[in-house]
Amino acid sequence: MKISGIVSEYNPFHSGHKYHIEKTRENGATHIVAVMSGNFVQRGECAVFEKHSRAAAALANGVDLVLELPIAFATATARTFARGAVFILNSLGCINELSFGSECGDVKALAEVSQALNSEKIQAVLRSGLDEGMTFAAAREAAVRELLGEKADILKCPNDTLAVEYISAIYDMKSSIIPFAVKREGAGHDSKQVEKGFCSASMIREQLLCGKTENIFLPSPEIYMSEIKNSRAPVNYNTLERAILCRLRTMSAQEIAQAPDISEGIENRIFNAVRSSSSLEELYCMAKTKRYPLARIRRIVLHCFLGITALDSRDNPPYIRVLGMNESGMEILREARSKASLPLIMRAGDIERLDDYARQTFELECRAADIFSLAMPNPLPCGTEQTGNVIIL
Repeated sequence: MKISGIVSEYNPFHSGHKYHIEKTRENGATHIVAVMSGNFVQRGECAVFEKHSRAAAALANGVDLVLELPIAFATATARTFARGAVFILNSLGCINELSFGSECGDVKALAEVSQALNSEKIQAVLRSGLDEGMTFAAAREAAVRELLGEKADILKCPNDTLAVEYISAIYDMKSSIIPFAVKREGAGHDSKQVEKGFCSASMIREQLLCGKTENIFLPSPEIYMSEIKNSRAPVNYNTLERAILCRLRTMSAQEIAQAPDISEGIENRIFNAVRSSSSLEELYCMAKTKRYPLARIRRIVLHCFLGITALDSRDNPPYIRVLGMNESGMEILREARSKASLPLIMRAGDIERLDDYARQTFELECRAADIFSLAMPNPLPCGTEQTGNVIIL
């Protein structure tokens, strides 16, 4: 049995994701585990479909077991996102390989950049760039370029940047998991064009939110169409705009400062932007700078809205939560039960026997699920997180 892990958002699951799974199978994987973001994602907004429907689509197209990445990690920076996901896979105790999409498709080059980022020389140059007012991403790329030349271009690409963080996490954890890169084909990240039969997830989301449901490259479309028919999708983050602004208007700069990724007084800039804005777009435009890019501002705003603080991702994920599985997924769980170093969670009641950090982590999921449902076409009452069942195909 060769078990491969995949870190994913599947927002939504599309033909490019299916291609990735097929290539992972071709590389010898007999079983595939996906660690997937829940109802909110790293770009700082809602997923367009609820997590169980996205898990069902993944299971219908080659994934055997879907695990949830806790929200404090799923909505975090690339490093924290990668650390949380790799920690869950490593904690299963039976993962042989981590398979990820990559623009360059070169594991050796990705590993070289990962190792360079951990060198003392790079850290010194990185600090110098930050002192000069560069963004973290720009300063890091410049530091790597000084040491590795053109290989620093890897850090210009979103999937490669995540891949470097996955490899770094594997190295830091002294894990035996072997990285495997699947070269990305077709449309690029956030592309608005269809290429080689593939289109980006952002293009699909845009079409769905505009009411277009034809020719959007979704495997198992019946799963998603059922969600749309039952007024559970598409989930539109803009529906929450006034609630988000309301929440931020009640917060002090000191309260904003408790969110993750706050530094150098950025909380004051956001606090002032909130008071001068009547829309999220205005808030983002006023708060962002060359030093504080839009993605960072969006995540901070989301964290403030959901009540996520830096303490919520201070440690590694405290449990392994199962969202869905098939028969092969059950085989993985049987293997993991004797090897896993974290508790396996199948139902909400399993949380009660865990420590305070685990219970707090789950409480965040419950709060987020209740808020997420308000962005559905037909909002649901509170409590879906406590009563939801594991998807079994």
